[in-house]
Amino acid sequence: MDKHEVAAILDEIGVLLTLQGENPFKIRAYHNAARAIEALEEDLSTLIREERLTDVPGIGERIGEKVKTLVLKGKLPYYEKLKKEIPPTLLELLKLPGLGGKKVQILYKKLKIRTTKELLNACKQGKIARLAGFGKKTQESLLQEIARMKNLGKRLLWWNAEEIALPILEAIRTFPHVQRAEIAGSLRRGLETVGDLDFLIATNHPAEVMLQCTKAPWVSKILASGESKLSIRLKQGLQADFRIVSESQFAFAWLYFTGSKEHNIKMRTRARQMGGSLSEYGFEPLQKSSIRKKLLRSEEEIFHVLQLDYIPPELREATGEIEAAEKHHLPHLIEEKDLRGVFHCHTTESDGHNTLEEMVAAANAFGWEYMGIADHSQSSFQANGMNEQRLLAQMERIRSWNRSKKSSIFLFAGLECDILTQGKLDFPNSILKKLDFVIASVHRSFHIGEKNMTHRIIKAIENPYVTMLGHVTGRLLLRRDAYAVNLPKIIDACIANDTIMELNAHPMRLDMDWRLWHHAKEKGLKCSINPDAHNTYDLAYVRAGINIARKGWLEKSDVFNALSLAEVQAFLRKKKG
Repeated sequence: MDKHEVAAILDEIGVLLTLQGENPFKIRAYHNAARAIEALEEDLSTLIREERLTDVPGIGERIGEKVKTLVLKGKLPYYEKLKKEIPPTLLELLKLPGLGGKKVQILYKKLKIRTTKELLNACKQGKIARLAGFGKKTQESLLQEIARMKNLGKRLLWWNAEEIALPILEAIRTFPHVQRAEIAGSLRRGLETVGDLDFLIATNHPAEVMLQCTKAPWVSKILASGESKLSIRLKQGLQADFRIVSESQFAFAWLYFTGSKEHNIKMRTRARQMGGSLSEYGFEPLQKSSIRKKLLRSEEEIFHVLQLDYIPPELREATGEIEAAEKHHLPHLIEEKDLRGVFHCHTTESDGHNTLEEMVAAANAFGWEYMGIADHSQSSFQANGMNEQRLLAQMERIRSWNRSKKSSIFLFAGLECDILTQGKLDFPNSILKKLDFVIASVHRSFHIGEKNMTHRIIKAIENPYVTMLGHVTGRLLLRRDAYAVNLPKIIDACIANDTIMELNAHPMRLDMDWRLWHHAKEKGLKCSINPDAHNTYDLAYVRAGINIARKGWLEKSDVFNALSLAEVQAFLRKKKG
């Protein structure tokens, strides 16, 4: 068992102890030990073999024995016993906003509530409102959150949906008689969440291909089946629709089933205005039409016939793309290859799962010129935030790394600095000015009202040493709504203070929302597509960020981390004055 697995179990023990109502110092000890294990640079097995584990700050004798047992035996009786004492469904209740360990413990002990369904029934019966420490307002809030989570549960993050869809697509392409197969729908458009999967297949043998699809290993349940359409429930729970067309219809069907619905309506309207009829089956010219019925093999040809430039799938949301395509004003959208580096990367110095060296090695594979390290600041104690001493030590280590030229990647020494409730930053300017860059983010006290939150963030933006604003609305897709904040004022403040707005590429954040970027970039707002990486795998999240940037009409010139190393260094020097 490696250090990451051990740390995860220690963290879960802390959660389980919270649900049991244990001493908060004991609970904190397990969470602190988890952070200490994650931050280890020495091999965990070596420390155990040489009996030096308790020399690690945060690892006492009792917890050290449990770590030893986990590493040497692969399991821990104490942990297994705790899990048996706590219904696993209680952990699901913790996902509801407003329910911490103590409140879940009260619900379990007072009302024997173990599941979301039982909580819903208790709310409807008014039992929650009568509980000490809850009240009517909490009950109403829980009812709303349960309903919201039920609706959100029907969707999947784009990143996760693609992980499911791509292997299915590759398998379909190997079926006999399949001439072409592609993904359509909201997944192709790069929408942040996906309700179902759409696959389009071209073949001259529809019955044979349909039969292969129904017998595929990913099928959990057949929902509907016809000559050209199959709807199934995947084993992962998501619905998938398979549509089978002839090769001559493929381009039209791909255009149509990619959508969006609003975009399709505008496209059909344009075809009618030109004297034709556009559908998933093709063009049908009407009287005195400039459109002629002919075989079109690509979407590009269809757009050309409609006298439009090709509109990339990400833009097909009826937000002015057809008008821009008619006037040849579509943007040349940012591509992944345009990125020269990334910022907002965490290491084991805070809550990251990989060391600085491991993160750099992984970044090398992307061919980047630079990477910005931004571990958490001291107020984020839940994320093992760094105090002044640790921060300055890490800064010196990064600069020493650059001097040694161990890697072709240049490292920027930064910080994800908490914006405290009144807008004050977690470190004084005397410390912040020593860093190469600072990302200012809100991590707590979300419910202070729009006016207060807006003032709080703008005050941080106005600090001369803040380079970027991180995940501006704090949303967690499918889990937590954005907090109330006046985004137009935040955008204006960023522009006025030459502060870069982060496009947080974590698939659960994708914040700022793509619907705001088009107008914001026209006003002059600069963007940095940041992975918010907590391990080496997370660096690939930039792909999700690129999707959202493209949906927001962003070009290479709009994106800070598409600049060269020299250009980035020049900007950072100027920003600090």
